[in-house]
Amino acid sequence: MTMSRTADDDETIRKRSGWLIPLGVFFVTFVLSAMFLLYYLAPSAPSLFEEQVVPTSRSDIIALKVRNLALYIPANYLEYEKARQGGTQHEVALFAILPDLTGWSNWDAQTFAGNGPKSPVVYMLIYEDKFELSEAERLRRVYMGYVADKRGVPGPFGLTRYAFRNDSGYRNEDLYVGGTPRRPIVLRCVRLGPQVPSPNCLRDMAVANGVSLSYRFKRAHLFRWRAIADGVDKLVAAFEKPPK
Repeated sequence: MTMSRTADDDETIRKRSGWLIPLGVFFVTFVLSAMFLLYYLAPSAPSLFEEQVVPTSRSDIIALKVRNLALYIPANYLEYEKARQGGTQHEVALFAILPDLTGWSNWDAQTFAGNGPKSPVVYMLIYEDKFELSEAERLRRVYMGYVADKRGVPGPFGLTRYAFRNDSGYRNEDLYVGGTPRRPIVLRCVRLGPQVPSPNCLRDMAVANGVSLSYRFKRAHLFRWRAIADGVDKLVAAFEKPPK
């Protein structure tokens, strides 16, 4: 009887080993996979050394490059001190004030610091863009897939308005399109609401191969969308000219 029980015990141990080893491998693989996803996909904590906006009234020209786009920008248009060191940048943040899109100055400091619903500050970002979509392509391939009616309706100020579907990530925004079919001006404008008392309008546009520019302004200034678009075009063109 003793030998029989020993044989039974050995058989039980072998059976348990048969499923314990794969279970252990699965558990270790699961833990490693979870750690990998957590490391790469979880949002990182904000850096204690995140750069703060440091405006300046200096107007000396800073030579910058985003990808292959050379830029010569007055220092008072640049939000961050790091950009004023010049050289190659992945992105360049700028700000200007309506109606003439002038850079920061001491006498306009309070206006630049405000964020009210009628703030005249326009924020711009010139950045590397691996997708390289034109504005017309972005409208057709991205936004039109989320609108409720692709025909649109007449909107304010000569714009065509499109409503985003309620199941889209843009459901709290309106899409406005102006300009010409060949060169549309596409604006996404956040709707005014209790949680958004100071909504913005945003436009993304290509400015060079692999380089795009986005700019945003308060929705209260939507009536001057065309003047803002023309002003941004002229500003970027001026930034591309080397100083004499």
